[in-house]
Amino acid sequence: MNDLLLRAARGEQVERPPVWLMRQAGRILPQYKALRGKLSGFKELVETPELACEVTIQPIDELNVDAAIIFSDILVVPEVMGLTYEMIPGKGPMFPMTIQEGSDVENLLSGEEAAVQLDYVYKALQLTKKELNGRVPLIGFSGAPWTIMAYMLEGSGSKTFSKARRFLYRQPVASKVLLQKITDTTIEYLKRQIKAGADLVQIFDSWAGILGPEQYETFSLYYIRQICEAITEVPVTVFAKNAWFALESVGKLDCNVVGIDWNTTPEIARSKVGSSKTLQGNLDPCLLYSEPDVIRAATQEMVAGFGQQQYIVNLGHGVYPDTPLDHVKVFVNEVLSMER
Repeated sequence: MNDLLLRAARGEQVERPPVWLMRQAGRILPQYKALRGKLSGFKELVETPELACEVTIQPIDELNVDAAIIFSDILVVPEVMGLTYEMIPGKGPMFPMTIQEGSDVENLLSGEEAAVQLDYVYKALQLTKKELNGRVPLIGFSGAPWTIMAYMLEGSGSKTFSKARRFLYRQPVASKVLLQKITDTTIEYLKRQIKAGADLVQIFDSWAGILGPEQYETFSLYYIRQICEAITEVPVTVFAKNAWFALESVGKLDCNVVGIDWNTTPEIARSKVGSSKTLQGNLDPCLLYSEPDVIRAATQEMVAGFGQQQYIVNLGHGVYPDTPLDHVKVFVNEVLSMER
């Protein structure tokens, strides 16, 4: 019934740009907090299809955004490959065991053997697709291989990711073996998401910006390129955070949409990516702490900069958990009011 996102992703004419938010299904919503308070933890929510479905749909009802994104986590991939993660309140993801040596890579599962274990994600997609009943498109996603690898080596988030980057220098062959295993798993995972109902898939390269240009081409883009070429069934979005130096190369990927963070202006993004791609982004998430009039003005300025065609309105990263819900609504409603 509302296919704005898909038309914009394909470069077709739209009445107004579609809007959704990364991390829209989560802690900004009181109904999410109420549900989460009844559970043992984050992973119970991710691994229970009925609950993941409920949380996915909450922002559609509350915010009236133009797309749903399945509630899950990029770290489900390394888990089924053989490295279990824990979600520590107030600290984020932690891996009790990490990749230490090249030999550790050999025992990891990959491809279909790993992806088949993520049945709870596919069931959540199927349930959500049924419950949405065509209201809006459903987005599936995965982490980019480099971002997944960084967690598998580091064991958690990091300011420098020095352990992961050191591994690239000291173990380049093992790095490429690991990245290929993650890539093979991700391709199978995304294809199964699409079969389960995903109308568009997004690849999150959250730690793209910690690599230099040469390493990013060798250890990230090379593998993202494989994923983009393998996924032909639905539009693909690539969001490489802080990879401003690689925008030209990202623009040459076989994807439909390029996500832009808030450090890049619309003019630079368009000049680097080219005219054939749809752009997505890129409001600074912190701007949503501002007064409503400031949010409205910034939203108008952003849309004017990108243009209403071949553009999807979003933030330059995920919405922060303590962002006032009313301010998020101001942002979304400003875009909804642009319909001609």
